[in-house]
Amino acid sequence: MNASQVKLIQLSFKEVAPAAEVAADVFYSRLFELDPSLRHLFRGDMQEQGKKLMQTLALVVTNLRTLDTIVPAVQKLGARHAGYGVRDEHYETVGTALLWTLGKCLGSSFTKETEEAWAAAYSLLANTMKEAAAAHVLTAV
Repeated sequence: MNASQVKLIQLSFKEVAPAAEVAADVFYSRLFELDPSLRHLFRGDMQEQGKKLMQTLALVVTNLRTLDTIVPAVQKLGARHAGYGVRDEHYETVGTALLWTLGKCLGSSFTKETEEAWAAAYSLLANTMKEAAAAHVLTAV
């Protein structure tokens, strides 16, 4: 990711953040529409889950210029997700739901460049989580 992409992500997230609860609801509705089988992975309060999602996104967006500072937390998140039963293919569905949600929330300000920036950031983070998950599974065996 380049500096321009980081800026696009940070500016667009500032537009979404005030409606974080709505954005989280839209995201999970879309996620379960895309793959209803994922619903069983979420056993707790979905409002609380939505808050966690938006807090995690805020943390990542804030630290995009210094990703190395959050890599250990992202790796732990990936390992935890492996323990919940998240598989590699689920990350693609999550990414699709995230980009769709951002498009819905941002409307015309969700430009092609903004979408590409978010896709690049998500890909980087998802790959970090998948690698950590794979390592977690290997060490658990």
